[in-house]
Amino acid sequence: MTPILYSYRRCPYAMRARMALKYAGIEYEHREIDLRNKPQSMLLLSPKGTVPVFIVDGIVFDQSLDIMRWALAKSDPDGLGAVDEDVSQIWIEKNDGPFKKLLDQYKYPNRFPDLNPEDVLNGAMDLMLNPMENALKSNQYLLSNQMSWVDVAIFPFIRQFAAVNPPSFEELPFEALKLWLKQHLESDLFISVMDKHPTWIDA
Repeated sequence: MTPILYSYRRCPYAMRARMALKYAGIEYEHREIDLRNKPQSMLLLSPKGTVPVFIVDGIVFDQSLDIMRWALAKSDPDGLGAVDEDVSQIWIEKNDGPFKKLLDQYKYPNRFPDLNPEDVLNGAMDLMLNPMENALKSNQYLLSNQMSWVDVAIFPFIRQFAAVNPPSFEELPFEALKLWLKQHLESDLFISVMDKHPTWIDA
């Protein structure tokens, strides 16, 4: 049976899952969801109702990192997974935890009227953007001069951050980070997973 991926085009979690599956050459049925009208077939598989949800051989994966790990275990021709696990986890936990919180505050300031947007931006810079800039001044990618799964996992969130206010982002003093982001945005891998799909409706 063909694996199935429930996805949402602009979701950074779904984005990194799609990139890992594409990189590993995994064929699957793409089901694009409407966030306001989630298909019952997806909710039966994963009641928490967030994407991505991937079902393969009767196993349900509803965490993007688990989908990435599964895909890389199947095929990793360029060695994206051949990196220090402890260092990788530090980056991922920082991105998926406190940085994601700051990203939401930065993207939706109306939801957080008690917060100063400038403080949110400075917090994101101190926590994530500055460390990334420093890492990318030494290497082409976050962990070395070879791209790893960590770059793929973090890229969609930096993309989202930069897209909140592109002129403001361009003014930030992060030349290495901007170059890294540009490389990912223009990569065949990213472009190949951003096709638009019709919304999936359960029969």
